[in-house]
Amino acid sequence: MAAFEYNVATITGRLLKATFVCLVIVFLCVVPAIARRSPSEPVELTLYPAKAPESAEKHRLLPKTYGQTDADAVPLYEKAVQSLPKNLDMNQVRQWLGTPLDKLPRQQVKSTLEKLEPALQLIEQAIKCKPRSWPQFVQGTLPPNLTEYRELGFVLAAKARLQIAERNYEQAIGTIQIGFAMAKHVGESPTVTQGMTGVAIAASMCRQLEQLIQAQDAPNIYLPLQELPRPLVDLNIPITVEMSNAKSSRQYNVIVRRALIRHLESSYTRIRLLMNRLDRHVAALQCVEALRLYAGAHDGKFPDKLSDVTEVVVPEDPVSKKPFVYRRTGSKAVLEAPAPNGATAKDAIKYRLILKE
Repeated sequence: MAAFEYNVATITGRLLKATFVCLVIVFLCVVPAIARRSPSEPVELTLYPAKAPESAEKHRLLPKTYGQTDADAVPLYEKAVQSLPKNLDMNQVRQWLGTPLDKLPRQQVKSTLEKLEPALQLIEQAIKCKPRSWPQFVQGTLPPNLTEYRELGFVLAAKARLQIAERNYEQAIGTIQIGFAMAKHVGESPTVTQGMTGVAIAASMCRQLEQLIQAQDAPNIYLPLQELPRPLVDLNIPITVEMSNAKSSRQYNVIVRRALIRHLESSYTRIRLLMNRLDRHVAALQCVEALRLYAGAHDGKFPDKLSDVTEVVVPEDPVSKKPFVYRRTGSKAVLEAPAPNGATAKDAIKYRLILKE
């Protein structure tokens, strides 16, 4: 009996340890070391009044679904990984993502992107594919190429950042579209670990949109943001797959399975917070674009309160299901959403908005 209890404890411990290691790696993928701000530090956006967009079609942030090919996207993503130069300095790429646009070493970025063109072309082919045959879930293991997929997302973000710096806004939106499409594809894996990599890629694209909407002559992207699905990267699908596999697995006895399920349920609570934080980021950007539209129709001024905006529907905070917190002081304003219950300060959103003429 003692030997049985020891074996159960040992197996449970090993299984939970493997699961914990996987989740730690996931969080490292989702929180890249680029341009980190302290939780209390707001993101400052300098904005210009904007004209109402004609339609969402012109500046789509996801490609159209019709016209997709029947080829499998996964081999193309794998080829893109294999096409990455062995001597690629990803630390340098991440540094560029935190460099102000006016200080970006454009020629150096261009030179690096030229070497990455084969990989970028493969990604562009992959997002046009309908089937995505990702490997099946295996308990306690990590899918392949997570680091490389995240790196490809950073490369796309760097390309968009360069295009914004050079005022090639149409091209930048096209690159961000590719990034969002790749994020959704990667996030469709039956494993939560890979799904979280998709969240990380999409979050990197949102940070480039923050740069885009500050450009004086950039198009307003309220409608394209409105067209994005919610959730943008749906982790409920792989969570359901993993929980179903854990409950039905005959690899472990009842005691081990119950311990695993309890551990997974606790971990998935935090993972859903990160998924929702991405949707909150998108909604906050859409709210900022609504404020720009209001300013464009009201002599270049911010509204006194969000309910004054009637040009478009101002989105609610998708986490709290309440309006974003908004305060105006002259040509400046603050837009924020506090951290939800069970989250940390870094899960809050706070924009300091400065309106220029």
